[in-house]
Amino acid sequence: MSLSTTITTWGYTLYPLSDVGNKGRSRFCSPGFMPHLKMKFSTNPSSLSVSAVLTKEQTDAESRSKKQATEFKEYVLEKAISVNKALESAVSIKEPVKIHESMRYSLLAGGKRIRPMLCIAACELVGGVESTSMPAACAVEMIHTMSLIHDDLPCMDNDDLRRGKPTNHKIYGEDVAVLAGDALLALAFEHIATQTKGVSSDRIVRVIGELAKCIGSEGLVAGQVVDIISEGISDVDLKHLEFIHLHKTAALLEGSVVLGAILGGAPDEDVEKLRKFARCIGLLFQVVDDILDVTKSSQQLGKTAGKDLVADKVTYPKLIGIEKSREFAEELNKEAKAQLVGFDQEKAAPLFALANYIAYREN
Repeated sequence: MSLSTTITTWGYTLYPLSDVGNKGRSRFCSPGFMPHLKMKFSTNPSSLSVSAVLTKEQTDAESRSKKQATEFKEYVLEKAISVNKALESAVSIKEPVKIHESMRYSLLAGGKRIRPMLCIAACELVGGVESTSMPAACAVEMIHTMSLIHDDLPCMDNDDLRRGKPTNHKIYGEDVAVLAGDALLALAFEHIATQTKGVSSDRIVRVIGELAKCIGSEGLVAGQVVDIISEGISDVDLKHLEFIHLHKTAALLEGSVVLGAILGGAPDEDVEKLRKFARCIGLLFQVVDDILDVTKSSQQLGKTAGKDLVADKVTYPKLIGIEKSREFAEELNKEAKAQLVGFDQEKAAPLFALANYIAYREN
């Protein structure tokens, strides 16, 4: 979904879901959304106008939707500009030039910046500010970029296209691509440790430990390994598939939110609520990714479409079909939003919106 075509994704959102299940019937996912028709009886027939009342309420709803959509687009644009500026300054061109060019090539190649936005939004939700979470937000994007560079290598997914551009190893060679990923991984931790300001050393250490765990042999790497050894296996079940996605994709999204919450000073109870929120949207992200891989073109996705099918990888559409996968995505989205109840709803609006964006994106 491009941000320009979103009907609205801010707060409690109105989303037409005729294309995501429910057997083609149009409905909306806004909690409790229903135009309330109030009929007033009068001896004057001209005062009874059902259509007028309905039209007014529909107009009001459309007006709110447009306002929410504008606010979300403005939020995304504002945060993307801030994140891109911070990433630009974090990795400058220096000696050795080639490795830094390779790092910047993938890090600054665009992308949705969902992970940094989640980190910042979680921090702001619990009372923190953007500047406090920005080093961690940049760090999770560096690590995400590292994972993409390595994932595209011939020994992994062997992909030639990423974000509409040739993959890193196609430009700089496999050897430099591996090292660029390694360098981004190291820089991520250095950046948090040296650039985070106004936060106690205890919290910074906790953040570094959390991030390391979510990408190591019990996190992202675990998911990658099980994904690799599962190729071509015919008896993979849903539990096995969920393990792959919770680790390969959800772990870093979870880390992004949890890092922001910790840096913002959230109590442990709130950190755990946000962890569950992030785990749901992390799995949601991958379910949607699986669906897009078989329903969109390479041009639409900005990466090679259908590669999971070619590699004989286990996916949700492969196990339960596209329609059931879409229904599961809707359930995950609802479960994620349920974790945000009890927080300041105005401050939580970006997280509601980002959950919907992940659920209904088109690339």
